[in-house]
Formats: sequence, structure tokens, C-alpha cells
Amino acid sequence: MTQAPTSANWLSVISLGLIWGGTFMVVSIALEGYGPLTVACARTTLGALALLSLMAAMGRPLPSRAAMIYLIPIGAFNTALPFSLLSWGQQYVPSAFAGISMAALPLIVLPLAHVFSDEKLSGQKALGVVIGFAGALVLIGPGLMALGQGAEPLAQLACIGASVSYAVSSVMTRRCPPVDPITLAAFTLVVGAAILIPAMLLVEGVPSWTGARSGWAILFLGFVPTALAALLRVLVIRSAGAVFMTLVNYQVPLWSVVFGWLVLSEDLPWRFFVALGLILFGLAVSQWRGRPTRIFGPRA
Repeated sequence: MTQAPTSANWLSVISLGLIWGGTFMVVSIALEGYGPLTVACARTTLGALALLSLMAAMGRPLPSRAAMIYLIPIGAFNTALPFSLLSWGQQYVPSAFAGISMAALPLIVLPLAHVFSDEKLSGQKALGVVIGFAGALVLIGPGLMALGQGAEPLAQLACIGASVSYAVSSVMTRRCPPVDPITLAAFTLVVGAAILIPAMLLVEGVPSWTGARSGWAILFLGFVPTALAALLRVLVIRSAGAVFMTLVNYQVPLWSVVFGWLVLSEDLPWRFFVALGLILFGLAVSQWRGRPTRIFGPRA
């Protein structure tokens, strides 16, 4: 049974917004010394090891065979594919672009949930989706017109593709048999690591320490936005509820823009801010006085 949010709950939600919003900046720093598959693989593998250790310490149960049938594709769409797409895309686009593209995640989930789950799309939610996708078009419009002219347009599509991948995994998670939340988070990362380790070794080889800046960034990605954030997410949902947790959705793109501008000195064109405003407005319209889509942050 959930209760009114406490000051600790508010602090946790604000911390998650900062952590997930700053993840895109940290990925950009890690890419200074490592290839995109290495960044994605290290993050997934370190996060899996941390959560498996937490599972053992807390005595959490292993998933059933029925659940594993769902956890394998969920892990592929929730970790391996989006982490790889974002890492590759961020070689060519600002970290703020990746963060803003993740803001569209709940709006992508709504039509998918309408078709593949029991959460139907109302007229109000449909209006929010239309507004949000208008923002997405503002964000990637110039790139679509420049397809075939360098890597940047494809990188923009890769970031949007990562958001779509997260949305697919979210709908699949709703259909998954009951699984302990810590176990679910751990095994989705285990599946991602099982996919990414051979891919990394085949394409980029065995990684080595390339320096403090990029090396510490990789360690941070594995243990903070992947493992620690997953634990905070579970604690907040259990005490304050899933609806309260959706407040993270509004923070992540804002922090990604702030960190990209303040720390990485990224050049942010005006359309980024127009797109961000439209996407957040569409998200607000879709969730106003309704049950919010249960997406707990972009999990960048």
C-alpha cells in the first residue's frame, strides 16, 4: 500500500532526475576513450553484476521459466539495443539531443499500449501524443531532410530509435508474469550483457584503461544510473507509488540540456528548446487528470 510522498521520496525523485538527466553527458565523456559498443557493454555488465550482488544479499528469488521467456526480449529491447543506439548516436549529436529524444518515451508507449495491452488511448491522450510527436518532428526534421549526407541524421534517428526500443520493452514488461522488481532489473541487464559482450569483443576487441576521465565515466555509468537508480526507483514506487514516480519524466530532458550546455559547452540550436517544450506539453496533456503511463524515466 502506497502512502503520501515523504521528504525522502521527493529527494529520491529529484536525485533520479539528476542521475538520468546527467547520463547522456557521462556517455559523451566515456565515448572520448571507448567505442560505442564498449560503453554500452561496460554499463550493462557492471550494472548486472551490481544488481545480481544485491539480489543475493537481499535473498531475492530467481525468475521462473515462464518469466524468462519475457525477460530475454525485454532485456534486448530495454538494455542492449537502446544502450548501443544511444552510444553510437552520441558520437555525432549533442548529449542534449539524446536527452530530449528520450522525453518522447511515454508518448510512444501510449499508442503501443493501446494496441498491445489493456491501457486504451483516450481522446485526451491522443491529443498529447500528437503534440509530442510534433515536438519530435521539430527535433529531427532537419536531419530527415539531410538523410544520406553524413552520419548526423542517422545518429538522430538512432536516438529516436532508442526511445522506441524502450517503449517496446515497457509494453512487454506490462505483459510479463509477476517478477520481483530487483530480479527483473537484474536479469534484463544480464540479458543485455550476454548480447553485448560478444558483440563488443567481435567489433571493438578487449577494452583497456584509456585514462581517468573516460574510465571513471564508464564506471559511473555502470553503478550509478544503471544499478543505484534501479534500486531508488523500486524504493520510491513501493513507498509513494508509480504515479508519483512519473515526475521523473519531466526532469530528465531538462537536466540533459543543462548538463550538455553547462559542462560540455554544447551548441544548442533554438529548435531543441521548441521541441522540448512541445514534447513536455504533450506529455502533460496526455497525463492530465488521468492515470499516467507507467514509464519510470528514460533509463538512458
